[in-house]
Order: sequence, then structure tokens, then C-alpha cells
Amino acid sequence: LLVSKDLGKHLLEVEDLLQKHGLLEADISAQTERVQALNAAALKFSELEGYQPCDPQIICNRVNHVQTCLEELGELAGKRRKELEDSRQLWAFFQEMEEAEAWIREKEQILAAKTCGRDLSSVLTLTNKHKSMLGELGSRRALLHQTMKRGEQILAKKRFSPGGIQEKMREVRLRWKKLEEVTGLHQQRLQEALNFFQFSAETDDLVAWLQDTYRIVSSDDFGHDDYSTQALLRKHRAVVEEVEKHRAAVLALRKQLALLAPEHRQGVDVQIRVVEVEQLYGEVAEVAVLRQQWLQDALAVYRMFSEVHACEVWVDEKEQWLERMEVPEELDEVEVVQHRFESLDQEMNSVMGRILDVNQVVQQLVDGGHPSSEEVRSCQDHLNSRWNRVVELVERKKSQLSSVLKIQNYLLEC
Repeated sequence: LLVSKDLGKHLLEVEDLLQKHGLLEADISAQTERVQALNAAALKFSELEGYQPCDPQIICNRVNHVQTCLEELGELAGKRRKELEDSRQLWAFFQEMEEAEAWIREKEQILAAKTCGRDLSSVLTLTNKHKSMLGELGSRRALLHQTMKRGEQILAKKRFSPGGIQEKMREVRLRWKKLEEVTGLHQQRLQEALNFFQFSAETDDLVAWLQDTYRIVSSDDFGHDDYSTQALLRKHRAVVEEVEKHRAAVLALRKQLALLAPEHRQGVDVQIRVVEVEQLYGEVAEVAVLRQQWLQDALAVYRMFSEVHACEVWVDEKEQWLERMEVPEELDEVEVVQHRFESLDQEMNSVMGRILDVNQVVQQLVDGGHPSSEEVRSCQDHLNSRWNRVVELVERKKSQLSSVLKIQNYLLEC
């Protein structure tokens, strides 16, 4: 049993042989105690004095022979255990290598069947799964390294033919290298897909914002008075600032597109999408400028109307005063009225400056093609007409006063 060359053909068989060998070692251990007891009893016969049933030398030789056989048996048992343990180590190595190959095949099939996702959500899910797989790969790499190290140790002992071990190690190393290459390639493709879908998502968000902003800047609400128009103008200036802030994002689209993988950046759809975003941004910026001008024009119109109203109130007041005023005949009263007209001249100079400003604003609005040009022009004409009437009344009254003063001075001289 101990000189048997059967060291097993797989790990389970070796484990079975080791178990049987353990029983045999236990049996040898039990027999050792019995042999030692028998040898001790036999040696007593070699020490007898007087009558000796057997030659003491024969007894000693016999005891030595049995002891030697027992020691040889123990050496054989130790040697076989060592061989069986080496065999178990060898077959454990092969089994671990087979398990590694099976794991590699499984991951190769998974990687071969994997896609890179159809949208950002699926790519993120696949990326997380791939990260988990990378963790498994790291753990398996450490185990494989230990297994390879044990293979090198087996080769160093030179107890088995190195051919099968070296071939298996070389084969697994090649398959592992290929797996890492495929894993790296798949990770690169996932990253490329992630970059593409993130780019698409950011582009979609930008388009949505531009569309919303376009609806805001193309509004036909310009307010109904000075206060509401000023409020709209403040809001619009904030929108214009946001539009300007997004300019950098729009300009960066082509740079981001250039960084995508060729299969993504060369797609017709994505290139058209970038052009659409650029065109939409241009339209938004252009309409924003127009709306700001329209709001400013509307504000100018409302302020002009307000100024016209203030001027007309003054004109009404002065017109009524002039029409009711009777030129006095007494010199003292004439001088009082004359002083009033001097004050009136100062007021008229001030009001004329305001009317000239109104005329200038009206001309700017008309030249700019303002949609309310006719209404503004009509308002201007009405104000100018009334102002001219006041001027005529003033001149007439002044002329009358001048005539009265001449008469009074002539009478005084007489």
C-alpha cells in the first residue's frame, strides 16, 4: 500500500487516497506500540542468566530487524504522505486554474453580449455594473496571482512533469490578458457612450431653455404705461444677461462634439442638432435685442405721452387765462399784466424746451419705424398746434398791451 504509485488523477481522488492513508498511518501508529511492547518483552529473554531458551543474539537480531522494518514502514508512510500532499497541491492547482478559466469564459460571454446602452440612464446603469465587474476582476486577479505562485512552487519542486503545468499557466495567462483587453475596450466604449449621451442631454436641456427663452423674448406684451413697461424692461435685461451667459455653452458645443468618439461625432443627426442649437441661439439673441429696443421705444412713447399730457395741461391753463384776460386801460394795471407776461415768457421758454424734446423723441420713433408712429405723430401735431395757438394768443395780448402802453405814454407826455 505504501509503495503504490497511485497518486490520484483528480483532486477528489487524491483526497480519498489521503483519507485512506490517514487510516493506514493510524494503524501503523497502533501497531508501533504493540511492536515496541513485544520487543521489550523479547529483550528480557536475552538478559536471562543461567538457562537460556534461545541464543540472545538471535533475539537481539530479531528485535532489531522488526524495529528496522517498523522504521522503514514509517519512512514509507511519511514519503507517501508527502507525495499525496504534493499530488493534492498539483490537482488543487489545476482545479483552481479550471475555475479561473470558467470564470474568464463567463465574463467573456457577458462582455460579448453587452451593449453600450440606448440612453443616458441605461449607460449609467451599465457603467455601474461594469464597475462592479472591475471589482470582481481585481479580486479574481489576486486569486489567480496566488494560484500562479503555487504553480511556480510546484515547478520548483520538480516532482511532476512541468509540461502540463507550464502549458496551463501560459494558456490562462493569455486568456486573462485577452479578458483585460476586452474589459478595457468595453469600458472605453461605455465612457464614449456616456460622453455622447451626456452631450445629447446637455444639448437637449440647452434647446429646451432656448425655446422657453424665445417664447419670452418674442412676447408682444410691452406694458400699458410707464411703470409696467419699466418692470418688463428690468425683467428683459435679466433675460438678456442669461442669454449672454449661455453664449459660452453654445460656442463650446463644437469643441465637445470634436472630443466624442468618431462613431458618435460623425453622425448626421448630432451635427444637425449642433447647427440647430447655434441657429436657435442666434435667433434668441437677435429677438432679445429687438425686444429690448421695442420696450425702450414703448417706454419712450409712454414717457412722451406723459410729457405731452403735462404740456397740454399747462397749455390749457394758459390758453384759458389768455382768452379770459382783458387788456386794462389804466397804466398801473397794465404794468402788472406786463410783469405777468414776463413770468409767462420764462415759463414758455421752459415748456418750449420740453416740447422740443417731445418732437425729437417722436422723430426718433418715426424714423425707427415704431408701430405707433401714426398715433405718436398725431399727438405731436396736436400738441404743436395748441402750442402755436398759445403763442399766437400771447403775441396778440402783448400787441394789445403795447398799444395801450403807447397811448398811455402819449397821454402822459401831453
